[in-house]
Amino acid sequence: MSSVKSERRQKIKWRVRKRVSGTPERPRLSVFRSNTGIYAQLIDDIAGKTLAAASSVELGLKTLNIENSKQVGSTIAKKAVEIGLTACVFDRSGYLYHGNVKALADAAREAGLNF
Repeated sequence: MSSVKSERRQKIKWRVRKRVSGTPERPRLSVFRSNTGIYAQLIDDIAGKTLAAASSVELGLKTLNIENSKQVGSTIAKKAVEIGLTACVFDRSGYLYHGNVKALADAAREAGLNF
């Protein structure tokens, strides 16, 4: 990844994080996407704790594609419902809301998370 591209994403991430914060009742659903996988976490920013996490690596998925992103989204939503969470705020971490990030978000909504 070029330094210009990563610096741009970091600036967008900081700008969004100034406004988006997770609470125990409504945690932040943070998404990280690499070239080989996608990761999602439900974070309580007040306590500084991760409440639930899911990733394509954890599920044993080898490639990054739309279907695998949907599986990660539904997994994180199921884990959230198990611990009694139904609402969250979405943090796309500077990535465009398109492709794998959108697939993860849509699958999480279908599985029971509201954001």
